[in-house]
Amino acid sequence: MSLSQWQWETATAGAVAGFATVATMYPLDIVRTRFQVNDGRVTNFPAYKNTAHAIFTITRLEGLKGLYAGFLPAVLGSTVSWGLYFFFYGRAKQRYSKNREEKLSSGHHLASAAEAGALVSLYTNPIWLIKTRLQLQNPLHQSRRYSGIYGLLFILRYFANALRTILREEGWTALYRGLGPGLLMQVSHGAIQFTAYEELRRIMVDYKEKKQKSEGASNLLNSFDYALLGGSSKIAAILITYPFQVIRTRAQQRPSKEGIPRYMNSWHVVKETARFEGIRGFYKGITPNLLKNVPASSITFIVYENVLKLLRPKRRND
Repeated sequence: MSLSQWQWETATAGAVAGFATVATMYPLDIVRTRFQVNDGRVTNFPAYKNTAHAIFTITRLEGLKGLYAGFLPAVLGSTVSWGLYFFFYGRAKQRYSKNREEKLSSGHHLASAAEAGALVSLYTNPIWLIKTRLQLQNPLHQSRRYSGIYGLLFILRYFANALRTILREEGWTALYRGLGPGLLMQVSHGAIQFTAYEELRRIMVDYKEKKQKSEGASNLLNSFDYALLGGSSKIAAILITYPFQVIRTRAQQRPSKEGIPRYMNSWHVVKETARFEGIRGFYKGITPNLLKNVPASSITFIVYENVLKLLRPKRRND
């Protein structure tokens, strides 16, 4: 298998997996983001008791469109991120495995995932910033809303207006607010998740190979196995790296009408959160995050592995 063919397959499978993930779990993403920024000291965000209450309140006050605010950048960001991630991850593994007969070690998987995470964060930070801004718009928000009409035909115009407004009011550097914790999160989160996934997958494949020696590794695992592997690896990554996500989200909030940001930089977020909320502040919104991302990760890897299976026979026939 050539390097270019493998990279094309992994990028396509990752992009399809990313789209399937965000499309199915998006309302929980809205809830998580709003919990993350609610530090109890501002009045421009509704108070939610729990995840179910948040979904009910958003639906009642803002309608279905409130649960899907920022959907376009979320779809774009997830699809591009997963596509690029699997592309860079696969490319790094190819590089590390060159002229090597034995399987890659955990250290190689860790380095590959860290490298992919850093590159993806640099490419996609502006998309996530716009998504966060759109998700935080609500009836109590003090800043003027980004204009645009909801609906499939006009959603691109809505996204474009948000981008133009950010560039006009804050400059292009605003698109990279929260890049520091974003980099730390992407590198560490991806490294932990993919290393855990690869190691658990290896253990599962070795176990099943003892029972079915005649089959290849790609045929030994089924969708249930991929769901279990994806969900388990995701839990480990979330518990360790979640504070970085809270810091990034708070740093990316829109400034007030006077142009004054809620936090000056990411370090300011860390100090203020630790001072007023303690360690619990860095884990706000983790419940909807787990509810969203654990099954979402399972979906991602089910789709990814099965899309690869579909592409491989096609490549063999070409």
